[in-house]
Amino acid sequence: MNLEMVMQELEALGKERTKKIYQSNGAHEPLFGVATGEMKPIFRKIKRNQPLAEQLYATGNYDAMYFAGVIADPKAMTEADFERWIDGAYFYMLSDFVVAVTLAETDIAQEVSDKWLASGEELKMSAGWNCYCWLIGNRPDSEFSEGKIADMLELVKNTIHDAPERTKYAMNNFMYTVGVSYLPLHDKAVEIVEEVGPVEVNPGSAKGKFLNASVNIQKVADRGKLGFKRKHVRC
Repeated sequence: MNLEMVMQELEALGKERTKKIYQSNGAHEPLFGVATGEMKPIFRKIKRNQPLAEQLYATGNYDAMYFAGVIADPKAMTEADFERWIDGAYFYMLSDFVVAVTLAETDIAQEVSDKWLASGEELKMSAGWNCYCWLIGNRPDSEFSEGKIADMLELVKNTIHDAPERTKYAMNNFMYTVGVSYLPLHDKAVEIVEEVGPVEVNPGSAKGKFLNASVNIQKVADRGKLGFKRKHVRC
């Protein structure tokens, strides 16, 4: 399938209700409103295809950009490719669920994420923290430096309340993921979460709420699932 054929199939799958949901989360035109599950039949026809993924991502169409992440070949992507993708990720559903997820399947994931964490840019930092979540939730504990992860927990403790909104969500997710999936620092993660307390996001808006990783970590512990690892990053 070529670019035109894929775009035609995506457009045919679009639904106005789904489109409105995406727009309420930050997506803007162009987009069709394709539910992610509806993309699976197209993926089965194409499998991995990095050149086509690049063409789709470059369209600026949200659904095409998301599908680009589905068919991307992360091993064929360079740091420059990921920098281009993160620059094109204009809201969190792209930065966190397309770019970060794809990066998490590479050998350069930590190196690139570390640069994004230090960037001071909201969506880059969000992608970096979320990439670590995908990594820690999938790869063996032995692949990570315990000292480095501990330092990252300290960084979260000291900066989360003043971080940009999407970065707050990602940092909170990081504390939760370390507490659940990285056994060497489970106790420290729980300690940090208690020190941090509830994290307010979107204050003063209809979407305002408090994030509390402690409750969710305890739910996993109560089910006896500490140390849980995903079999796959991308479905």
